[in-house]
Amino acid sequence: MGSNVDLDEIAKFERMAHEWWDPAGKFRTLHEINPARVGYIKEILTGSAQGDLAGINLLDIGCGGGILAEAMADNGANVVGIDRSEKIIGIATAHQAESGSSASYRMQSAAELAEAQPASFDVVLAMEVLEHVPDMTAFLGDCANLLKPGGTLFFATLNRTPKSWLFAIMGAEYLLRWLPRGTHQFEKFVKPSELRTALQSNGLEMQAVRGLSYNPINATWRLSDDTQVNYLGHALKPQQA
Repeated sequence: MGSNVDLDEIAKFERMAHEWWDPAGKFRTLHEINPARVGYIKEILTGSAQGDLAGINLLDIGCGGGILAEAMADNGANVVGIDRSEKIIGIATAHQAESGSSASYRMQSAAELAEAQPASFDVVLAMEVLEHVPDMTAFLGDCANLLKPGGTLFFATLNRTPKSWLFAIMGAEYLLRWLPRGTHQFEKFVKPSELRTALQSNGLEMQAVRGLSYNPINATWRLSDDTQVNYLGHALKPQQA
């Protein structure tokens, strides 16, 4: 196992893994947020939220049970999902067999895959992962190495602000109890300025970021200009001369 892996983080998600595909379970937020994430990715890659991803080789790092990976495959992409938990990959693979999705899964770290298959993917997804890795800059280096020249890295994470502490930790973990206490650690949340610096140090050009805002009335998420809690965006790997 690569050194840039937090065993406590893996164990934390393994304890909840049986609920991964339950839209009312502990991963309900991932289910609710997925349409907004998918629409954003398709808009950036194709110019339309209804665009087709056919022919795009896509890697989903920290794929978990496969919620986003299957959605990307359903939209035409050639999808590989990786995760460092054998148990969680087993859940993703079992659901793939049941759903008939074309996504494939491997128990592997980004560092291991970058060494074995550098510059292999048009798109790399690092969604809700950055706040769980010990060394974000090194992790982004692996992402950069996995991308083909001209490729796109998508990221989604939590900003480190008083509002994110209030909503993502006190609200989601203590008051609403959507997640077990301790799922997130505030000090691991990432400011966009910090992310930009880490991306630049790995030769990636960060583009504009968007916020994700929650509507409690209909339990849906939408893109917004408020990046104080959840935000997502993308970065580009330059074409080689």
